Amino acid sequence: MSRTRALDFLVRSGVDHVVHPYHVDISESHYGEAVAAALGVDPTQVFKTLVAVVDALAVVAIIPVGSQLSLKHLAAAARGKKAMMANPADAERWSGYLVGGISPFGQKRSHPTFLDESARSLQTVYVSAGQRGLQVELAPQVIEELLGAEVAPLV
Repeated sequence: MSRTRALDFLVRSGVDHVVHPYHVDISESHYGEAVAAALGVDPTQVFKTLVAVVDALAVVAIIPVGSQLSLKHLAAAARGKKAMMANPADAERWSGYLVGGISPFGQKRSHPTFLDESARSLQTVYVSAGQRGLQVELAPQVIEELLGAEVAPLV
């Protein structure tokens, strides 16, 4: 299994987590849903990590793969006026991960992080482990605790 900064971070933190490798064709148009199918889990449990900018500040939003981020909701959660998606090059530079494999854990710098409120109703969620083909399953409370993530409606 590959080692990533995200997995190293989780191991150092001593939190319970399970790593799940998977294989999905990257040309799949609904990549997140295909990942859920490959893992054999409900797509509402699989979350994507997005990098955005709120009033010139980089932030991280973690939302279900089948949902679209509401920039209005993200701006409100971050107590800002305007939110926009980071361009892919900035997202990669700020997170230290390639787009498609951005993990909320082990990023180059910590950024204000927001977790969609739907995660609270789940026992576990799946997020990127730092590269395509690798997901990590853990309790959503771990995201809140380790990253200081704020829970808010984001979709």
